[in-house]
Amino acid sequence: MRQLITRIDEDLHRRLKRRAASEGRSVNAMVSELLRGAVDRHDGRQLVRARLRALGRLAYVPRPRRLVSHDAAIATTRGLGKAASEALADDRRRQ
Repeated sequence: MRQLITRIDEDLHRRLKRRAASEGRSVNAMVSELLRGAVDRHDGRQLVRARLRALGRLAYVPRPRRLVSHDAAIATTRGLGKAASEALADDRRRQ
């Protein structure tokens, strides 16, 4: 294990100390975890998403479903009877 000495302003130190105390951890343990997380981030897009999510500015847009071919759609309805076919035919006649 190595030791890292750094200078930080008093306000930041006070906030780190307060947060560590509120979480029941040492300042060293908390800072180590924060630094590990900062170093382990490889994907800049993930970082941007995390920041936007934290700000409540990231909207979830579901991926579009894979389009099914016409033949595959017909195959899935095969054997279900002709009620749907008749309803579609009636609808087409009305238009």
